[in-house]
Amino acid sequence: MAPSDSFLNVYIENRSDLVKYANRFIRDPAKAEDVVQEAWLRVSGRKHSEVANTLSYLYSVVRNLALDWIRKGHREVIEDPTGSTWKAHPVDAPSAEDVVYHRDEFRSVMEAIAELPERTQIAFKMSQIEGKPLHEIAAVLNISVGRAHQLVQDGFMHASRRFFGDDD
Repeated sequence: MAPSDSFLNVYIENRSDLVKYANRFIRDPAKAEDVVQEAWLRVSGRKHSEVANTLSYLYSVVRNLALDWIRKGHREVIEDPTGSTWKAHPVDAPSAEDVVYHRDEFRSVMEAIAELPERTQIAFKMSQIEGKPLHEIAAVLNISVGRAHQLVQDGFMHASRRFFGDDD
């Protein structure tokens, strides 16, 4: 049996469980089916000789695709008083409550970051707010990429301690 045949067998044997797993993230059985199908399409054309655990690999791909779908802003499901369900148009703007909540969270993060040394602040802001890669941060700060990574991590750790009270 070729490696791809073995991969197909694992997929077929576990397809319904993969759909249930995707549905736990998405909460839409039809879309969960689509995600599992997309996962198969993505993995079926690749070499699988380096995959140690085929089933675990499939679950990872399904999870990542489901999370991508959620991040892209799926359509909101709305129930009417009669109990029927339909898909509404995607909502482009966040609710007022979401705006206030996220602004407050952002302000708190920025206050925590302001307590850090200047280079750590710059590295964290470039990475997390501006989306700059570590090599650009390192070039701006005239440091190694490893040091840039450490500064960004220091920012995360400080913010984590402030928000979650971690004292490690």
